[in-house]
Amino acid sequence: MVLFWILTSTFLVSLVSLVGIFTLTIKGNLLQKLLFCLVGFSAGALIGSAFLHILPESLEHNPSSAVFSCLILGIVIFFIMERVLHWRHCHEEGNCKTHAFTYLTLVGDGCHNFIDGLVIAASFMVSLPLGATTTLAVILHEIPQELSDFAILVYGGFSKQKALLCNFASALLAVAGALCGYFINQHIRGFQDFILPLTAGGFIYIATSDLIPELHKERSLKRSMAAFIAFLSGIMFMALAKKFLPV
Repeated sequence: MVLFWILTSTFLVSLVSLVGIFTLTIKGNLLQKLLFCLVGFSAGALIGSAFLHILPESLEHNPSSAVFSCLILGIVIFFIMERVLHWRHCHEEGNCKTHAFTYLTLVGDGCHNFIDGLVIAASFMVSLPLGATTTLAVILHEIPQELSDFAILVYGGFSKQKALLCNFASALLAVAGALCGYFINQHIRGFQDFILPLTAGGFIYIATSDLIPELHKERSLKRSMAAFIAFLSGIMFMALAKKFLPV
C-alpha cells in the first residue's frame, strides 16, 4: 500500500512538468504576475515543510547532532548541484545565463527530479501524512520551476511540443527515484533518518538561495507586498497541514 502512494505521488509530481500547456493561453504580463506570487508561495511552503514537518519528525527519532549535520550536508550538496550542474531556478524568460544550454537544463532537472523521488519515498516510509505534506511541498516548488524550464527550452530552440515532451520525460525520473528509495529503504536501515534532514537542508537552500532573492528583485511595492503575503500564505498552508495531517 505504501508503494502505491509513493508511485501515485511521484507520478502526480511528474505531471506538474506539463504545466507549460497552460502558458499557451495566458498573456505574458499576467503569467509573470502569477509566477511571481507562486514563487513567494512555494518559498514559504518549502520553509514551512522543512521546519514544521521534516525536522520535528527527524528530531523525534534521532540525536539533534546527527539531524543538524545532515541538514548542513543537504545545504552543501544542493549548493554543489547548483554550481556543477548549472541548475538554477530562474524566473525571467531569456535572462537566465546558466540555462543557455537546453540539454544541460534537462540533465540538471532530471537529477533534481530523481532526488525528489527519493525524498518522497523516504517520507512515505515514515508515515502517510508526512509523505503527503512532502509531496505538496515538492509540487508547489515544481510549478514555478517547470514553468521556467519550459520557457527556457522554447527560448533555446525547442518547439513547444518537444519542450513539453522532454520536460515530462525528465520529470518521470522522480518515479525511478521513488522506486530506488523504496527498495533502498528495505535493505539499508535508517535510510529515511538520513535522507529527511538532508531534504530539509535542500528545501531551505532552494527557498533562501533561489526563490526569496527573486522576490527581492521586485521594485514595485504593490507586487512586493503581494509576494510577501503569498510567502506567509505558504508557511501558513504548511502549518495548517501540520494541524490537520498530524504525523
